Amino acid sequence: MRFRGKIVDIGCIQHFTRVIGTLSKLIKTCVLRITPGNWYFILSERAVNGGIQIWSELPQGHFFDEYAMEGVSEEDDEIFLELAPENLLKALKTAQSAKWLKIKLTKKHTPCLTVEVDLPTLSSHSRTVVHDIPVTVIPRRLWTDFEEPELPHFDVSVVMPQLKLLRNVVEKMKNLSNFVVLSANQMGEMKLMVETDMVSISTHFKDLVNPTSTDPMLNPSQEDRDPQTFYKTRIDIRKLSQFLGSQQFNPTRVICNVVNNRTVHFLLLQDDVSLQYFMPVIAS
Repeated sequence: MRFRGKIVDIGCIQHFTRVIGTLSKLIKTCVLRITPGNWYFILSERAVNGGIQIWSELPQGHFFDEYAMEGVSEEDDEIFLELAPENLLKALKTAQSAKWLKIKLTKKHTPCLTVEVDLPTLSSHSRTVVHDIPVTVIPRRLWTDFEEPELPHFDVSVVMPQLKLLRNVVEKMKNLSNFVVLSANQMGEMKLMVETDMVSISTHFKDLVNPTSTDPMLNPSQEDRDPQTFYKTRIDIRKLSQFLGSQQFNPTRVICNVVNNRTVHFLLLQDDVSLQYFMPVIAS
């Protein structure tokens, strides 16, 4: 297995850092899948234990100026590594004014992703910083555990309001309850509600966009449904707060997809970068 890549554009370095920063706020460890065309960051916890799922896709051509890899074989031209996003973020933070950034798969005492940063100087001498990030190579027999999550047929999809506004609302609700009911309909409406023995509080958002798509999962048939019907999920308000507070790469759109009383799926989009976040429902 071999991998090496180089990023020269400072805007791409900073964008890449913001994506990794978002991931580091959501998860402690994840699997990095390297293919000829993309980088994927994957987390798949057991939903029965209240776990979340994350699938983030980064096209290599959007970031890397140079990119070369060899997978485990010609037939399986991919590499799967387990790492801590926080360690990668620490290395990337040193590159925010770099002339270039290189990432290589190396073998030190253990397998590592080696990040080499060329920093600007006032003299003709170069100043290079090297970070070795320990990784664990995932054997081929376990790759099926990290396949892209299968999307269910959603009951409703809605483009969320500004995440900063949502975060402020959720932070206040978090003081009242451990759970929040998120609901939406096909009329561009979304609600957040918390209930206690003493009080019930809800916040309503209107005039949102219901995305249309040729994909039936993002554009469910409404022939026999009332578009004003709300579909809801009851979720952990702290995990929702963590998700809303983690965003650093400023997505252009965040779509919330709901399967009534089953799951909520958030899709973050910016240019060619996407991040999917699956949050399990908490039984009432």
